[in-house]
Amino acid sequence: MIENLVSLLSYYKSLGERTFDALSDEELHLIPADGSNSIPTMVKHLWGNMLSRWTNFLTEDGEKDWRDREGEFETTIKTREEMMEKWEEGWKCFLNAINSLKEDDLQRIVYIRNEGHTVIDAIHRQLAHYSYHIGQIVYLAKMIKGEEWKSLSIPKGGSEEYNKEKFSESKADRHFTDKV
Repeated sequence: MIENLVSLLSYYKSLGERTFDALSDEELHLIPADGSNSIPTMVKHLWGNMLSRWTNFLTEDGEKDWRDREGEFETTIKTREEMMEKWEEGWKCFLNAINSLKEDDLQRIVYIRNEGHTVIDAIHRQLAHYSYHIGQIVYLAKMIKGEEWKSLSIPKGGSEEYNKEKFSESKADRHFTDKV
């Protein structure tokens, strides 16, 4: 189960990275509307959340007193390099925590803001949170690129061809993230 979770998490991480690669430095920093966030600001929020949740997560509450959640939404990241440093640091913390688990750990209780979760529930909570924001990042990039956007999954109008290819393969125990 843990290996499957790591594959899924790595898939979402790669979606973010493929999106960053599709954008110029200027496009990365666009803010689509008042009250919205740029992609680097969303990355900063993910970074802060990951460090808070996954540092000593088996023994400490996931909402650390040192976390500055409100500051995560301030536009302070100026370069792609700085954004990628935070991206990698957050994911490293998260994936190291997940990779350190044993199957028996999945039913242990951990806390986020004093609310108890099994470890597997805490992972699912964060998987939903991170994929939500990565979806926002992808959608924002798609809006920015317009007709130039290249789909990260099955392109519009490509379902029939994609399904034909998939159904031409023999049935096998594999995961959709295996080719990422």
